[in-house]
Amino acid sequence: MTLDEIRALVGADMTAVDTVIRSRLKSAVPLVDQVAEHIISGGGKRLRPLIVLLSAHAASGGRPIGHARHLEAAAFIEVIHPATLLHDDVVDHSSKRRGRDTANAVFGNEASVLVGDFVYSRAFQIMATTGSHRVMEIMSDATNVIAEGEVLQLMNAHDPDTTEERYLEVIYRKTARLFEAGAQVAAVLCDGDEAVQAALASYGRHLGAAYQLIDDVLDYRSDPATRGKNLGEDLAEGKPTLPLIHALRNATGQEAAMIRGAITHEGEEPVDIQRIIASIDRTGGIEYTRARALAESTQAIAALELLSASPCREGLAALARVAVGRDR
Repeated sequence: MTLDEIRALVGADMTAVDTVIRSRLKSAVPLVDQVAEHIISGGGKRLRPLIVLLSAHAASGGRPIGHARHLEAAAFIEVIHPATLLHDDVVDHSSKRRGRDTANAVFGNEASVLVGDFVYSRAFQIMATTGSHRVMEIMSDATNVIAEGEVLQLMNAHDPDTTEERYLEVIYRKTARLFEAGAQVAAVLCDGDEAVQAALASYGRHLGAAYQLIDDVLDYRSDPATRGKNLGEDLAEGKPTLPLIHALRNATGQEAAMIRGAITHEGEEPVDIQRIIASIDRTGGIEYTRARALAESTQAIAALELLSASPCREGLAALARVAVGRDR
């Protein structure tokens, strides 16, 4: 099943979610409107709302779902993501995302930070419309964990001694936690029992980890023209991701010194990304990271076994397979 085929399972709902997002992010302040429109028109895979909608239908066991509440849930899950990106791009001094100018490049750092705050708070206003105290608990915990992940990543930046465990903690907090929350919230709004909620939360957590691991592979493997990012962009920002951590763990002598210097940015010579990639290849960093991603994807699929068979359950399983097979 391709990503387009997976989306088609909830195609009408996905269109409706886009409408909800645009209406909910409207503001009487023109600059807020401009920045918000810039971020929501920037494309992206819309994976997070897709997970919410598929999870809702899969958890319902054939029962009708509270349609309006799930559209709102898919919207606030998606809105939180660009709010974090607005702040991320300022912290990382990024000027491009998906081949487009970032909001901070167009509107300035101040506007990006402040509109990021607006988008975050608007997400919680949308949450409140669900009328679920449990949803508010899950999402307030999740956004707190995400914020901590941003700080942990900042602490790891330019640190060649970052361990695999520290890296995995960051990707759980920064990426997987929101996937986990989206799937869990969908089950809550379907009145799914605790076992179903736990199963979908586990699915989201493992899917999010697999997705980020492959993202970090693609930072050294993808075609910049199709992905909209240059090779080694994480390294340029001093972020030691798993392919590089594995390479450094298995390198010796001058090769290890070169990798450490590339991470710390302390060397006098500019980073030679092709030499870094060659070291990652020689030490098997890409294969190691892909294997970790595949293990996470397998665990995500296994978590779905508790749910009744349905097209949307199969869509969730297919999404876990697509996440590790993508090239951008």
